[in-house]
Amino acid sequence: MLKAGIFLDMDNLMRNGGWGLRYDVIKALVAAQETTVLRANAYMAYDADRESREGGLQQAKELYRNAIRRNGFHLVLKEVKRYRDSDGQEVLKANADLDLAVDTLLQSDNLDYILLGTGDGDFLRLVRALQSRGKRVDLLSFANTSTDLRREVDNHWNGFLIPGLLPVDDNGGEDRLRGHMHFVNEERGFGFLTIRTGLGTSDVRDDIFCHITDVSRDGDPVDRASFVALRMRSAILEFELGEGSDGRLKAVNVREFRWERDNNRIVAPPTMLRADVRSARKEGA
Repeated sequence: MLKAGIFLDMDNLMRNGGWGLRYDVIKALVAAQETTVLRANAYMAYDADRESREGGLQQAKELYRNAIRRNGFHLVLKEVKRYRDSDGQEVLKANADLDLAVDTLLQSDNLDYILLGTGDGDFLRLVRALQSRGKRVDLLSFANTSTDLRREVDNHWNGFLIPGLLPVDDNGGEDRLRGHMHFVNEERGFGFLTIRTGLGTSDVRDDIFCHITDVSRDGDPVDRASFVALRMRSAILEFELGEGSDGRLKAVNVREFRWERDNNRIVAPPTMLRADVRSARKEGA
């Protein structure tokens, strides 16, 4: 078994769509790569001054930090510092990137596999250094991921597509899935979607048929240019599984998944990826 370490840039993950992620699923994801997790570190900013002034905030933050610790992660806190710039404006600074990079390099001496959780391109040099030392380096990220970083790592895990990683909104249907379109026939108006069915690198299905007439945006049908653009933009699609006239699986009620950050939480369409996909979709294979 490979010896593994997990190093999460929490502020980057939370800022780009990872709010509410399940830390036990992250460890299960790493274990599914035939590894034993030896190290699991999470790095985040800590505003001691503000928490001391806002009792409710301090309680909420501490509950959150304790939840991370209960899942077996060592929490590395970087205290927020306040400065005044040349215009007299208050500037906040708390960057744990250096701590993460140094710890990863030092602790990698006893590791074979490293999962780096971030979308920050500043870690490109770290990835190359680790790979030069013979380490396998995978990346976990959500939105706004550096293209160079994604290309450099051995495998990129899109957090939006990992079964069970994000919470499911109780107002949504349980059978909604997420995937992306990897092929499109513009002339005939159809494509094929890829979905993740488990936590292994090969746990995917890429034969989900999608017709343009099953895709909508804000309740309206999409035109061919918009349909083709879904593949070009690597858009994440939410859908339900149906069965075509020929018996093959097809995506129905398809719409593009979008999220936005609002008051430190992620606001997304009401349906999220279900872990059920592992068993239910394999039965349709």
